[in-house]
Amino acid sequence: MTGAAGRNPPSRPRKSCASRSTISGASPLSGDEIEANVAATIRTGWWLNGEQVGGFAGEFAHAVGVAHCVPVANGTDALEIALKALSSRDPQRSEVVCAANAGGYAATACYQARLTPVYADIDPHSQLIAVDSVVRCLSGDTLAVVATHLYGGVVDVLRLRQALQEAGYGHVAILEDCAQAHGAFLGPQRVGSLGDVSTFSFYPTKNLGAFGDAGAVCTPSADLFAIVDSLRQYGWAAKYAIGRAGGRNSRMDEVQAAILRTLLPRLDAHNAMRRSIVARYKAAAPAGVRFVEGGEGAVAHLAVLLSPQRDRLREHLAAAGIATDIHYPILDCDQSGWTSLPRRIDPAGLPVSRQSVGRLLSLPCFVGMTEEEIDAVCGALAAFSGT
Repeated sequence: MTGAAGRNPPSRPRKSCASRSTISGASPLSGDEIEANVAATIRTGWWLNGEQVGGFAGEFAHAVGVAHCVPVANGTDALEIALKALSSRDPQRSEVVCAANAGGYAATACYQARLTPVYADIDPHSQLIAVDSVVRCLSGDTLAVVATHLYGGVVDVLRLRQALQEAGYGHVAILEDCAQAHGAFLGPQRVGSLGDVSTFSFYPTKNLGAFGDAGAVCTPSADLFAIVDSLRQYGWAAKYAIGRAGGRNSRMDEVQAAILRTLLPRLDAHNAMRRSIVARYKAAAPAGVRFVEGGEGAVAHLAVLLSPQRDRLREHLAAAGIATDIHYPILDCDQSGWTSLPRRIDPAGLPVSRQSVGRLLSLPCFVGMTEEEIDAVCGALAAFSGT
């Protein structure tokens, strides 16, 4: 789920505007520290599969709360490889339930893995996949459910697991797509530790972002770890010996790993900054403007609101010099490039997804926003009249 322009949060306003984890509480980060670590990494002469990648894999697995982490080239590769790994364990099943509003990344991975996406509807408050819709989408062909923690919100994976079991589908795997939710919690657990396997993107604008493309697959399962680790490097069983079909070349480089290791200890502090920005936007929002509620453990990757006057609000903010974006303007099931490809949709339809898609708007929300910039967004929001 990385690298597409639609996944990036809005830029900063265009004009000047008048714990619970060992990774909390880190000291402020300076650019000099990143530069020093990158320079030291380059001097080693290792570009791939070296000390930095191995070190990040261990540190990130520990931070997430799982036994295994496989760094890969980007978040979309992570999704594809994770789905291929699940499919290799259960090759008779070919359907994957996923949210209809999640930017097309899970569906892209499904098609690359020769699986069929089944689109579920969403909860109106969180915009996350709705558990009751997931249950309606299940069939004897269901391989997995992709629980996308969209916008930094948190899917209740434990409730989803219980619903699968109660419906007689306890064998169905849960893949957590954490590309927008690094460091988020469900109760005491980090997202990425709740399902059978999880995927992450470290695109530069993510809550934990590299200086280019990078991703990872995490899992508590030694079996899945071995499959993923093989698939991300040609399907090798040993060097130059391909032991598994479906492999590819998808490796994180040493420089990106070094940057991520530098940033990881600041993740909780950076997430707190994002949450505080969204809290201020919510306090300033006028009647008729509602912000997406991702749950207590959400990390505010994006500041997303819904308004029946979305286009007017966007024009109003643009006039105040504030850039916005829409995440995402087209439902996955409506993408014209996929009309000839297999798919299914919740038999009850997608009423919430279809109502929401024309109301979504993302505001600037990123570490480094100044008080003046945040105040400018709040002032412009407060000045909007939806009547």
